[in-house]
Amino acid sequence: MLEYTQDLPHAIKLIPYVVFIGVGATAIMDFWTIFLKTAFNIAGLNFALVGRWMTHMMKGQFTHESIAQSSKTSGEAFIGWTAHYVIGIIYAGAVVLIWGEAWLANPTLLPALIIGVTTVVIPFFIMQPCFGMGIAGSKMPKPSLVRLKSFASHFVFGVGIYLAGLLLHNLAYAQ
Repeated sequence: MLEYTQDLPHAIKLIPYVVFIGVGATAIMDFWTIFLKTAFNIAGLNFALVGRWMTHMMKGQFTHESIAQSSKTSGEAFIGWTAHYVIGIIYAGAVVLIWGEAWLANPTLLPALIIGVTTVVIPFFIMQPCFGMGIAGSKMPKPSLVRLKSFASHFVFGVGIYLAGLLLHNLAYAQ
């Protein structure tokens, strides 16, 4: 874990690495979603709905009967996609915060999977209930499928953290 007494300028130097890993892991998660849609016609989350939710929150509305039926907002797709990648960067930062720079120098799968899988609690207990889907998709016609898709996406995100960390290691640390 990074120490609070650690040199702040050194910690700031790690930000580009965290951004690289977060963007890479999120992109891998998005490729997974494209694969599911192409191979099995399984739709992923529409990130415009995330943007819609966020813009409605700025107006004081946090929960919806159905986010899909809530009024559209200007720029919702851009806001949703931007939030998706910023959140991925924050989660990648959690790996470095908890396991430290040593993980960057020698990425391992388990810490990445722990973060990836743990983050599924956010959609289960915050996003899905606020979207009108119930806790862990319990109000959806096929709640088990909603849960499986969320879990699988976050598992893939964890794998993506690891793969992006390996790529970073090969580009920056292996010299």
